[in-house]
Amino acid sequence: MARITLDHLAHAYRPNPRTPEDYALKEINHVWKQGGAYALLGPSGCGKTTLLNIISGLVRPTRGRVLFDDLDVTDLATESRNIAQVFQFPVVYDTMTVRENLAFPLKNRHVPRDRTARRVEEIAHLLDLTRVLDRKASNLTADMKQKISLGRGLVRPDVAAILFDEPLTVIDPHLKWQLRSTLKEIHRALDITMIYVTHDQTEALTFADKVVVMHDGAVVQTGTPDELFERPAHTFVGHFIGSPGMNILPCRVEGATAFIGSDAVPLQRAYRTLSGGERIELGIRPEFARLQPKGAGLPVRIRRIDDIGRARIARVELGGRPLAASVPDGISIEGSEASLALDPRHVHIYANGHLVPGEALGGHAA
Repeated sequence: MARITLDHLAHAYRPNPRTPEDYALKEINHVWKQGGAYALLGPSGCGKTTLLNIISGLVRPTRGRVLFDDLDVTDLATESRNIAQVFQFPVVYDTMTVRENLAFPLKNRHVPRDRTARRVEEIAHLLDLTRVLDRKASNLTADMKQKISLGRGLVRPDVAAILFDEPLTVIDPHLKWQLRSTLKEIHRALDITMIYVTHDQTEALTFADKVVVMHDGAVVQTGTPDELFERPAHTFVGHFIGSPGMNILPCRVEGATAFIGSDAVPLQRAYRTLSGGERIELGIRPEFARLQPKGAGLPVRIRRIDDIGRARIARVELGGRPLAASVPDGISIEGSEASLALDPRHVHIYANGHLVPGEALGGHAA
């Protein structure tokens, strides 16, 4: 078990990188605490698997260091790092039984048979594999094989960390929730550092205590699921997390008022004079932009209303720009003209994609 530190880490696949654009993984300084459940979240090609492979030792970084506790492991081979990695596709020995698969890592380390047997039984119980321990792995379903692959990592009691690279890709959708729940239970039971790579926000937000969001080779925000939802530090985070994602609208800001076209939006914070060279945008999640009858807020034109079961989402146009808004219970709109009420507590201002803190009215930074 280990604390994992990334110290000025960066990686390029091309020789002699000179500019940030040359790097597939831009500089990262980060610490994963011992026993935490973390997720690396981002779209394909954002660098998350490269980062995971650097931690595991499959890739050596172009520059920077990887430390496990205080030990520099940057030049250590994978087998010397005492980590386990679970890949997209199950890695099992089909000709072995489930019991033999789970015991294999301990057998290779010459762990006594009685201790191996006890540990295999313990891990099989955690993963609900006890009833199939003596069956050949070749006869099992993909989700059961992925449980075996997971178990082979968990069976070593001294493992420093377990790294998951999109482990539920091949699992049927109705079984994914069950396996995510199993992973959470195992994490609580064994106190092992777990790092989970995924492009699926549901997987990341339900598994991890802290989520690292990546975009274009860089970490754009690290936080709890609530922090990422309530206060996105970058417009990418706002758009990527949430369904629908955050509305991002060009605006100009004067003090404590934002203007979308000629429409004024009151803010709870005051902002410095933002230079004309910056891209200024207002962000608000659909949950905090509520459809109202005409004349009760910002004027919008309704394009359609989607009923998604748990809520109704209105697709509207504000000044010719599309956005999504929630439709409160009991609200009925006649025709295509309506208004939007924006909750000022959840309006964010961004400059060139990055959150601008502003000053709370009254003088305190927010």
